[in-house]
Amino acid sequence: MHNVEASAYRVQHFEHAIACDLTESQVSSILHTEFSVQVRLTVTGTGAVLLNPNWDSSALRRRTEDRADIAAFHASLPGFQPTPLIHLPRLAAEFKVGRVLVKHEQERLGLPSFKIVGASWAVHRAVALRSGRAVAPRFGDTVAAAAALPAGTALSTATDGNHGRAIAHMARLLGLPCTIYVPSDLGAARVRSILAEGATVTTVHGSYDDTVEYAAREAMRHPEYLLVSDTSWPGYETIPAWVSDGYATIFDEAYRQLSDLAGRPSEFDIALVPAGVGAFASAAVRNLGRNANCDVITVEPVVADCVRRSLAAGTLTSVPGPHHSIMAGLNCGEVSRIAWPYLRSGVRGALAITDEEVREAMRTFADADIVSGESGAASLAGLTKLSRDPAGSKLLTKERTVLLLNTESATDLEAYRRVIASTAAAPQAGTTA
Repeated sequence: MHNVEASAYRVQHFEHAIACDLTESQVSSILHTEFSVQVRLTVTGTGAVLLNPNWDSSALRRRTEDRADIAAFHASLPGFQPTPLIHLPRLAAEFKVGRVLVKHEQERLGLPSFKIVGASWAVHRAVALRSGRAVAPRFGDTVAAAAALPAGTALSTATDGNHGRAIAHMARLLGLPCTIYVPSDLGAARVRSILAEGATVTTVHGSYDDTVEYAAREAMRHPEYLLVSDTSWPGYETIPAWVSDGYATIFDEAYRQLSDLAGRPSEFDIALVPAGVGAFASAAVRNLGRNANCDVITVEPVVADCVRRSLAAGTLTSVPGPHHSIMAGLNCGEVSRIAWPYLRSGVRGALAITDEEVREAMRTFADADIVSGESGAASLAGLTKLSRDPAGSKLLTKERTVLLLNTESATDLEAYRRVIASTAAAPQAGTTA
């Protein structure tokens, strides 16, 4: 149990509506248990924001290197365009802040997620390294380097959806074979999207973390595999660092768009960032708060809150799987080792949210004509939870500019439609249809 908060939950039996209060760790244990009787588990979190006791604003000065090369490479990708920064005045009024802005990663190179931004740069660097050639930061040079690789060279990675699809997409663009490893609970729609890129998909009967381990072992058994993972472990750190470096482009875009909106150079004051293994969150720490401090707040599923637990403990802490959350891209039980030093001192606070909280955030985004997947809407769910927390709400003041990182559009369209339709069919009291 966390020693920094007292979280209450309610569990209801399917037939008898027996209710009791449980700690977060007890809920996690229940969710990981096979029941012999049918139950419906309703989880509603009231947990406080964890304000990081090791936060150090100087961590926000560690900016990503090679920014010019990264930007030049992305600009050279055919069809690469900035994603929009959307101003939501209604939410700013609701949360009593100056601005609420959404960096909406609705589409990148035809993919409904931000992941291609990091994956493409990492593939570029990894292909150059494997080829042994000096490769300029231009996609045409990447194609030439890939053509010079030994026959049979293939890209590979483990994924819970978006990263694997991005790697498969890059493999297709480069004319390379690709093998993607997925956990057994990954939704069929996400698997089909990876297959549509021409990749071979191998299902691992275990959690995402089990899948990462399996992909690493397979890469050792098959020297022709070029593993491009977005998480790291001892002895495998360079390529995941390149993935995180690539995300700098997203923040560069956001700053330019904010300054255009304000009519002058401007800063973000607080950012809500969905966190899985922490690669993107560590990029946020390194790329926000250029001339002033920006409070980076991570948001995770309550059953896979490895970043929050690690921050609370002050050391890397894992959350055993399986992780049963609809936020597929965030169902990670271990923090990336290369991300941890940035997270440990650079994250201002951390939140864990339930599936129902993120469903409500998806509906709120939909009301603003923003299509958001489950993992992307975690940012808005986190802002809502932050605003209701006595300590966290003090970070939200009328002059502050809030950045929400909506990291994906609807990656599973049928699941998205079910979530959005659930309130349209049965509006809740106090809401408008």
